[in-house]
Amino acid sequence: MFCKQVSLVLAMFYGAALVVASSEGSNLNSRNISDIETRDSTRPIAGFIMKVWPAVIGAALYGISGLLHWIHFFRVGQRYMLTLTIGMSLMTIGLALRIAVSHSPYSLTLYIVEDLLVLLSPCAFLATDYLLLSRLANSLGCDIADDCLLIPSRRITKIFVWSDVITFWVQASGGGMSTSESLSSAGTTVAMVGLVLQLVSFALFTCLLISFGFRVRTKYPDAWDVQSSVLSVAGPFKTSTTSNWKILYYTMCLTCTGILTRSAFRIAEFAGGYNGYLAIHEGYFFLLDTLPLWIAMTLYCFIWPSRFINQDEKNIEVRGSPFSLVESNRNNDNYTS
Repeated sequence: MFCKQVSLVLAMFYGAALVVASSEGSNLNSRNISDIETRDSTRPIAGFIMKVWPAVIGAALYGISGLLHWIHFFRVGQRYMLTLTIGMSLMTIGLALRIAVSHSPYSLTLYIVEDLLVLLSPCAFLATDYLLLSRLANSLGCDIADDCLLIPSRRITKIFVWSDVITFWVQASGGGMSTSESLSSAGTTVAMVGLVLQLVSFALFTCLLISFGFRVRTKYPDAWDVQSSVLSVAGPFKTSTTSNWKILYYTMCLTCTGILTRSAFRIAEFAGGYNGYLAIHEGYFFLLDTLPLWIAMTLYCFIWPSRFINQDEKNIEVRGSPFSLVESNRNNDNYTS
């Protein structure tokens, strides 16, 4: 099970890499080839000189949060959280490379690597939420998962991860077409379709997550009625398990907000083209891309998911009692207190 999921995530990253491979070589062309043909040869590759201090602050914040994630991972686990820890590490490196790009604004190689890391890392954040929903639902029992999820839990990860792969392939096709002057306009349109489809896919996942909570609350009030203070269980160094799965559920809803904000910004930035206002004013990148993602993923520093999903995958698959995790974690809370 885990190997299959890892393979799906790797396929997503591979698809994203193909996007960059097909279009980054003339990355500027992929947005609007005529803009590049007429641009001043002395103009920096990114279209502007990147500032150092926002990149330093961004890399430091992501680095600190990523370090806390790794601490949680080695102290608590589980393996599926590698998507988050690796994604945060790659994003940190990408932001750090913006410092190098600011000192070498005409280096195409540096720009490609930096842009690739900043582009790909959020894919791991999406995958993290995809992996968590099915586990959170199954942790409440197979009866609740089957009844309250609109899609069978075993299919959620596959469907949404593969949707990312497909949308990235659409973007790759658009990037390849836009390198041809005769197909530049059509290529830009195709790439935009890929970006929009990716946003729609995650929006549908968000609706699936919200509907799950609503249906549990309506149909299984006993499972919903678990109480514990957020302050008593949240913390960057806490490792004890807790029965209040709703804390993780609400945290996931907040992370979806950050991811959707970032996705919408990327579409608007791409639509504006190489010379677009959003593309050449990096303040919007940090405000509407880097910051929402950092806030969203940093929440997991305080609400480490496996503390709220305190079951091995094998036990989740075979468990029959719908409230077994809730009761088990209540016992754990009583024991630890």
